[in-house]
Amino acid sequence: MNAALPLPLPTRKDEAWRYSDVEAAARIWSVDKPKRLVVAPGEALALALLQDADAGAAVVLDHVVEIGAGGTLAVHLLNLGGTLGRVTFDVTLARGAHFELKAALLGGEAQTLELVTTLRHAEPDATSDQRVRAIAAGRATTNYLGQIQVARGAQKTDAAQSFKAMLLDRTAAANAKPELEIFADDVKCAHGASVGELDRAALFYMASRGLPPARAKALLLEAFIAGLFDDMDDEAERARFHDAARSKLEALE
Repeated sequence: MNAALPLPLPTRKDEAWRYSDVEAAARIWSVDKPKRLVVAPGEALALALLQDADAGAAVVLDHVVEIGAGGTLAVHLLNLGGTLGRVTFDVTLARGAHFELKAALLGGEAQTLELVTTLRHAEPDATSDQRVRAIAAGRATTNYLGQIQVARGAQKTDAAQSFKAMLLDRTAAANAKPELEIFADDVKCAHGASVGELDRAALFYMASRGLPPARAKALLLEAFIAGLFDDMDDEAERARFHDAARSKLEALE
């Protein structure tokens, strides 16, 4: 058997890598196959993914997902580790399937944290809902590239996508690239993206009530991502996500 040929290194000419740290990716580039997940027809699964690699690491986590007819997959993602933390989902939905994603990208210093999703509504009556929140401080960059494809004949598709980012410093960046590719005429597809800063008036009010500035900022940031992980069924996992997010937010300057 012939050895697998190395995959070409990504470049920023590739739309999916336009805003990424391709130099960091090059250090770990390999021919590793993406993780494959198949949800059987009528099955309901949950996936909790906490990406908290060490500070100098580069991480690329690719997922290919197939959801059978009437199946459901709920994904919770907390992406906060590594110099480069890149997570991708390529999801195909059969008739009546549902995909739900709730994700937070929390970056500081010179991190690049990104999420790339491609949702293929291949058959009728499938639904999807994606909620992504990003917070960037220092010289960090957070990226969300989300594409929704509705195949010809995939009527009654209902797809929603929301991205909101908070920038804590002028040197931080947030990039969003929502895409809709629709070949059916009886569908509901919506997307929204916004980038903002902390409410200065709210910070002043909290400080005037005696709350230390760092804690006041952390509380406002916690409120920004509030609710993303509250519906996790596993109580221990839910606590782990909340603790990791709180520690990261308190560390952002």
